[in-house]
Amino acid sequence: MGGRASEQSLLAGRLTRDPETRSLASGKRITTFVVMTEEYAGNGQVKASHHAVVVWDKLAAVCAQDLGKGSRVAVEGKLQTREWDDDRGNRQSRTEVVAAAVELMSGRHAKDFGSDALPEVADDDL
Repeated sequence: MGGRASEQSLLAGRLTRDPETRSLASGKRITTFVVMTEEYAGNGQVKASHHAVVVWDKLAAVCAQDLGKGSRVAVEGKLQTREWDDDRGNRQSRTEVVAAAVELMSGRHAKDFGSDALPEVADDDL
């Protein structure tokens, strides 16, 4: 498995479903969700993009508790591409945003969440 990370990026959009959270065998907590962003594509058309977001440890617990489908959020983090071989031996890859901070921009409890350092996602962790 390989991974590449880039500089910090910021995106804002809405969650397409409730966050999913779980604890790994190592004891680390991970929460994942998908943020949909929209951009003007010309001629009155809007293009939607979906971004997988991974959140670790304490920030993962807060996001799992306070975010839900439709929540408008701003996410700051690094893009990371993971690669692995599936059960059939085919090479797979996935690009995710590994969040360092998440700001809830809508709802009754708009908040700003942050995290110090986040580990990279390892193939055997997912």
